[in-house]
Amino acid sequence: MNDIHGFHHAGLVTRDLDAVADRFQALGFTLSPTSRHLLGARPGEPPVPGCTANRCALFGGAYIELLGIVDESAPDPWRTKEMGEGFRLLNFDTDDPAAVAARLTDLGLSHSGVLDLARDVDTAEGERTIRARAVHVDPRSTPEGYLGFAQHLTREYVHQPRYLDHPNGAFALDAVLVVAADDAFASIVERYALLLGATPSVEGPRTALRLPGGRLEVVRASDAERVLPGEPATTGFAALTILVDDLAHARRTVETIAATTSTRSGFLVSARDAFGAGIFFATP
Repeated sequence: MNDIHGFHHAGLVTRDLDAVADRFQALGFTLSPTSRHLLGARPGEPPVPGCTANRCALFGGAYIELLGIVDESAPDPWRTKEMGEGFRLLNFDTDDPAAVAARLTDLGLSHSGVLDLARDVDTAEGERTIRARAVHVDPRSTPEGYLGFAQHLTREYVHQPRYLDHPNGAFALDAVLVVAADDAFASIVERYALLLGATPSVEGPRTALRLPGGRLEVVRASDAERVLPGEPATTGFAALTILVDDLAHARRTVETIAATTSTRSGFLVSARDAFGAGIFFATP
């Protein structure tokens, strides 16, 4: 399939956006300023002010979204309050959300239809409105977390060059790791293979599905300790792999705020120190 290119964004949900933003900045990520969301409740309906805002670590392609519930009294058309906190969201990048929606229907997966999103941001030319379209899979079909497919309509307002330089040297979101209950592992791998049009490959304890921009990795819960040493024994979206220019520099930066564990390809920051998302740092 050529309508899904890689990751759009991985999202951490929080009710304390300032605290999560402070931690990620201390880990060496540059973050975009706080931006409030306008969200479409149903296909074809115009976006309305919602209860969420975000700050993002942007890499020019995909990004990490710190998604804060900032106004409990505001509308929640995308039902963010139900998600819980931590690494709860994953969106793949598409240029044809309508085609994705049709494929989800063909696979028997309930979904939201194509929804509209907007948020205002400052740019070098003044305030502009980011616009996007997204399809959300019914979370009852995805026990690992909240899954979606999103299309940038104004990518240039999101990935502004001034936010792409990170003190830790990060330049790409390369992989997302899912820990699957052993009895759900095969069905989760099959579902993503069908959704992404990717052929699974076994790489040690991981099973990888490769896309033009990044890869999704799935590991059985019984093997998780081999991949995530010392991490909480939970299932779901578990970790991100971030590419950096210089591992030694990145590690020095990160270790000012968090302990690290050496891995074969670099080092790992615990999910305990990154609000629910383990972070692997690696070089290409």
